[in-house]
Amino acid sequence: MTDSRPLCPKVILEGTRLTKKTELAFTLRDHARFAGARRYRYHLPLVSAEWSGLTNEAWGPSLITFEPEQQDAALEAYRTWVRLFELHRYYTWIVDRFHLSTLVHQARAGRHLDFGPLEERLAALGFAVVLCTRQPETFEEAREERLRVSANPRQYDDLGVFVREQDALRTAAARGRLPVLELDVTEYTEAQLADTVVDWFADRNLLHRDR
Repeated sequence: MTDSRPLCPKVILEGTRLTKKTELAFTLRDHARFAGARRYRYHLPLVSAEWSGLTNEAWGPSLITFEPEQQDAALEAYRTWVRLFELHRYYTWIVDRFHLSTLVHQARAGRHLDFGPLEERLAALGFAVVLCTRQPETFEEAREERLRVSANPRQYDDLGVFVREQDALRTAAARGRLPVLELDVTEYTEAQLADTVVDWFADRNLLHRDR
C-alpha cells in the first residue's frame, strides 16, 4: 500500500572537506524516494552553515568559523534556523554542515559551545546526521581531483588537518542526541551513497512525520 503521507526527511550532512558532502546534498535533493518524484525542478531547501554572511567580506566568517565578537550573531542565526525548521516541520530539509562542524572548529580555538538545547529541538523534528568519512589514505587522491576545480587550492595543503577533523567529528556526533549514520564515501558514487542514506532513513521511519 502506498504511503500517502508527504515526504519530509531532515538530514544534516557533516564531514571534513573532500568527503562528498555537497555532492551528496544535491543528489539527495533530486532523489525521488527522499524528496519526492518531480516533473520539473523547484525550490527545495538546501541550507549550509558554511555561508559567510556575518561580515561584509568575501569568504568571511561563517556560522562555523566565526570569531568571538561574532558569536552572539552566529548563535542567534542557529536559533533562527531551528525555529524555521519547526515552523516548516512537514517539509524536506537538507543541511550541508551545521552545528557539529561548529563545535569542532570552535573547540580547536579553545571555545567550547553547548548545542544541547538546539539538538533537542532538532531531534524532536526528526533530524538525523549523516557523517561522511573516507579512508585516511585516500585523501591524497581526492585532493588531486578537487584541485582541478578549486579556486582556493592552498586550503588542501595539509591533509592531516582533515584526518584530525574527521576524528573530532566522529567524537562530536557520538556525544550528540541525534541518530547518526557514518557513511564511508571512499569507493562509491553519489547515487550509491544517496541510496544508502535513503534506505537508512526508511528503516528508521525518518522519511515521514506522523504528527
